[in-house]
Amino acid sequence: MALAAGDRAPLVALSDQNGEGRRSDQLAGKALVLFFYPKDDTPGCTAEACAFRDSYADLQSLGAEVWGVSGDDQASHQRFASRHDLPFPLLVDQGNALRKAFGVPNVLGLLPGRVTYVIDREGVIRHVFNNLLDGAAHRNEARAALQRLAL
Repeated sequence: MALAAGDRAPLVALSDQNGEGRRSDQLAGKALVLFFYPKDDTPGCTAEACAFRDSYADLQSLGAEVWGVSGDDQASHQRFASRHDLPFPLLVDQGNALRKAFGVPNVLGLLPGRVTYVIDREGVIRHVFNNLLDGAAHRNEARAALQRLAL
């Protein structure tokens, strides 16, 4: 079952593209924009990741960290991050355990879905945006949700 706004987010504890362990319980009071995407270096995923890259400083100024998640391996994430100068971690979710914990749906039963979660400082999901086709819209939704949290 998919998690929704108001639900407590599961612990995020995965390694990133550089092999560094990332844990959501070690964010030191920051919000988290966690975006699940289907696959490295595909057109929609590249547009989404680059949109987050282009707004990274803005999202950080709103008190958030940004982490991307897909089932691709560490080497794929390294290439993707390097090729597009991504300043945020890409978490390796091989086996899709984290994707399943959040209940991110597959599209047509085949394609991994594209869903972004905005998680507040207390670990509560405050916004969920599910849209496979418009990757760049995920950044806009995350920014708007963070602005609402700052009020």
